[in-house]
Amino acid sequence: MTEHGFDLPPKAPPDVLAQRDALAEEACRALARAGIPVHRGDLGGEFEGRPGAEVQVDPLAVGGVLVEWNTEAELTTAAVNLLAGGVDPSDLPHAIRHYETVHSCMRDALLGILTSAGFQVEKADGHTYGTAVFVKGFQP
Repeated sequence: MTEHGFDLPPKAPPDVLAQRDALAEEACRALARAGIPVHRGDLGGEFEGRPGAEVQVDPLAVGGVLVEWNTEAELTTAAVNLLAGGVDPSDLPHAIRHYETVHSCMRDALLGILTSAGFQVEKADGHTYGTAVFVKGFQP
């Protein structure tokens, strides 16, 4: 229990986090070799939120290594602003449809590239991680 009266999900032990970190680094190298702009989002710094593939280690016990595509700020902002203003889900504006298509296509591309490089990957849970790719392992 925390001081606020609710349980936080358990974190993975240090050895598991070290394995995930190594897996994340391998995924970054594979994507960079394929010509994909890539950065570690969980390490912060100047690359946070930049376009390209963002690789993160989720520290929770049920977490893992995730790869998500970031679009240029202009496309992201256009979609977010439209959603914030309220839209009819049965008739989405072009900017939102395009944003969703880009993320879907790039998720599929990331799945294919990482699989070809020797990674075991799958689509991450959409409710929790959106259009991210879950990297489960690597066998060169």
